[in-house]
Amino acid sequence: MDAKTAAQWMQGELEKHECLYQNDVVDFLVKSTAESLLRENSDGNLVLGRSVLNEFRNINRDNVVWVRPEKYWRFRVPEDEEGRDARG
Repeated sequence: MDAKTAAQWMQGELEKHECLYQNDVVDFLVKSTAESLLRENSDGNLVLGRSVLNEFRNINRDNVVWVRPEKYWRFRVPEDEEGRDARG
């Protein structure tokens, strides 16, 4: 699996569930033996690598926001401040 395929899977899950938790994506990539798309953060946790995040951001630059405290993506609503993107 490559980063683009992972991002497309993420998009499908987001559209189906209206939100997508980072841990669910990490679990999916581990089960798919695609650990190369992950990295370890400063706390020692597995998180998405830059290649996957960049591909996902390219698909969703204007319509998805990252909710940092709960570590998930959701579709943008009118109340969201302008200028945020699908970073994670």
